[in-house]
Amino acid sequence: MIKNWIFMAALLFLPLVSSAQCAMCRAVIESGQDASLAEGINNGIVYLMAIPYILIGVLFYFIFRKPRQG
Repeated sequence: MIKNWIFMAALLFLPLVSSAQCAMCRAVIESGQDASLAEGINNGIVYLMAIPYILIGVLFYFIFRKPRQG
């Protein structure tokens, strides 16, 4: 029972920490004059965002392809 409460507390508070880090990263990028650094950060964000969607797409492809072959 205590593990469930710890897990729920972690789920509740971890997004707050990650959101704060995102805001700090954005503030540092906006305050700088280096455009290539900002472009690199933006590309990294796109890669991080795209990978889970690609993995889920591949997973669904293999799940729905399998019954058709049999």
